[in-house]
Order: sequence, then C-alpha cells, then structure tokens
Amino acid sequence: MVSDSNGELESPSSDARLPSLLALRCFEAAARHENFSRAAAELHLTHGAVSRAVRLLEDDLGVALFERRSRRVFLTDAGRTLSGAVGSGLDLMRQAVGNLRARARSGRRWVLSCEPTLLMRWLIPRWPDFQARHPDMEVHLVAGGGPFSFASGIDLAIRRDDFTWPDSHHVEPLFAEKVGPVCHPGKLADWFDDSTAGGALKSGAPLLHTRTRPDAWREWAAAAGKPAPDAPGQTFDHFYFSLQAAVAGLGVAIGPWRLVRDDLDSGVLAAPMGFVEDGSRYCLFAPQSLPPGSPQAALLDWL
Repeated sequence: MVSDSNGELESPSSDARLPSLLALRCFEAAARHENFSRAAAELHLTHGAVSRAVRLLEDDLGVALFERRSRRVFLTDAGRTLSGAVGSGLDLMRQAVGNLRARARSGRRWVLSCEPTLLMRWLIPRWPDFQARHPDMEVHLVAGGGPFSFASGIDLAIRRDDFTWPDSHHVEPLFAEKVGPVCHPGKLADWFDDSTAGGALKSGAPLLHTRTRPDAWREWAAAAGKPAPDAPGQTFDHFYFSLQAAVAGLGVAIGPWRLVRDDLDSGVLAAPMGFVEDGSRYCLFAPQSLPPGSPQAALLDWL
C-alpha cells in the first residue's frame, strides 16, 4: 500500500487524474485541423463549445496548448505532445469500438450516408439493382454531406473528397468528378455558340449557381481551359435545385456527369461542351478496411 501526502491509502494523485473525454475529443479534433471551426463541424458542436472545452483543458493542465494569432491557432510544443498521445488513444478506442460493432452487425441494418444530390439523382435510381443482387443485405440510405462521424450511427459514407477527414478513416476511391455546363435543349441556340471548336457560352447566358458549390463555374473553367464566365444569374441553396432549374429552362448550370446522365439520356438536359474532370473524386468511407466477402465489400464492388 502507498499513501499520499494526506495519508489516504491508494488515493490517486491529482497529476494522474484525466481531464474529461469531451475536452480531449475537442482538443484532438482542433489539433488535427488547427482550426476550431472545422473541429466543431466534425464533432457537431458550436465553435464556442470547442473553444471553451480547449480553454478548460488548458486551465486544468496549466499549460497553453495553442498559440492564438490573428483568428488562427497553432499547436504549442505542449499541444503537439498531448495531440500525439490523445490521437493514439482515440484511434485505439475507435478500432476497438469498430471491431465490436462489426461483430454485432450480422443480421442488422446498415446505414449508408450519401451526399444529397448524388443520393437523389444517381444512387436511388440504381438502388433496386443492388437490392436484387443482395436481397439479404438491409441498407438504410440517409442524406449527408461534408464532414461526418462514424460515432453518430453511420456505418459507411459516400462523399466528394473536398474536406479533411481523420487519418483513421478507411477510404476507397469510387470515381472522378466530371463536370460541364448543362441546360434545357430548347435553349441551346440562345445560350451557346457552336461555331467554335468545343462550343462556347454566349455573352449574357444566364448562369445558375449554388451555395453548396459556390466555385463550381470557376473550377470548371480552370479544368476546361476556358475563361471564367461573368454573367448574371440565380443562386440556389442546394445543388439539386440548380440542376432542376436547368431542366426548367431558367439558365445554364454546372452539371456533374453522374448527376445529369439520366437527364441527358432522357433528353431533358443537353451538355453542348461535354465534361472535364475537375480534380476531385467521390469515395466510399469506412471506419476500417473492408474484409473480403463482407457486406461492405459487396457494396463497394457494386458501386
């Protein structure tokens, strides 16, 4: 037996007491991103909640973990030391939890999160084929975009690789993103000039924008080697609204090929300038590698 300075037997010292797990999780995410806003988005918390948790952790430890400069944060030496230890510990816990969940998944429903527009315009129309091929695999489809956490009940996720994800995530590339201008076929003569090689937008053609991909036109222009168009247009809250507006003849939208291919086949949209890869890709995210013969591997093969 040992006694502390107060004479109590086997009483843990204050130096060995662990801070709260929530504070450590907030710190680990903030340290990984070196950005409190991104950490908050990943953890589904507010920026203020993450900042307060980190401040309380610093007060508890008596050291500064971040250097705060001009609305940016940088890890101190103490912060880097703690970040490595906490990150390793959380990875071990995630691996153990993932293994336990994998054992319990047999015979239960899987949850697949997919970006909303891809889910609505590409995955759902093809989902009956997957169900016919795998009638014993029950998968619940949910819409979600950007950063996510497997701790929130998601088993697998399909995302475009335009955000930062934890190193612990297993990533399987699915396909490159190919984009191009699309519009109602009846508006081609009004908005496009086919006298030049590859076609061109006419000056004043109304452009359709979306808040979820505000740089879509600029990124397409850079990938296609075209001048970035500068014309008035409408902005919609979600990507699928801008594509539906193109179907309705309201203007020209940037259409990812997989999201508009069915509309191109049915003739409700036209893509006079074709499609180019924009440098991004869609991926299947999993908490760990996909074992051969597993339901996750079957889904990956089908995708």
